[in-house]
Amino acid sequence: MYKNLLIPVVLDDAHDTQASFLAAKALADDGAEFTVMHVVEEMPAYVASQIPADLAASTRAEIERRLASLAKGLPGAKPKLVHGHAGRTIVDYATDNKVDCIIVASHIPGLQDYFLGSTADRVVRHARCAVHVIR
Repeated sequence: MYKNLLIPVVLDDAHDTQASFLAAKALADDGAEFTVMHVVEEMPAYVASQIPADLAASTRAEIERRLASLAKGLPGAKPKLVHGHAGRTIVDYATDNKVDCIIVASHIPGLQDYFLGSTADRVVRHARCAVHVIR
């Protein structure tokens, strides 16, 4: 069905990416490209200026290592680490890279989501391609 799939992931122990990876495999055409993306939210400048450069570099290296390891769970997937607002960055990346399907995990929305909006909600509302939401 799809040739260029984007799977945004969260790198913590509470989020299981296997459901997203299974959906990606099921929806992909033969020879499809997979991108497993993690978005690091931007820090305010007053916070970033207080973090030692070596700590920031080692943290980034650890995130890249964990993302690469996670991407190995989807054969042929390439890891992609980006910075920005999660929902906006996912949509922009999909548009710029001609992604034809985004597979995004979502939690069951609570009251705070009606005021702030979730990442999955922003992706569903603004993506120009198919979006499959996994719960």
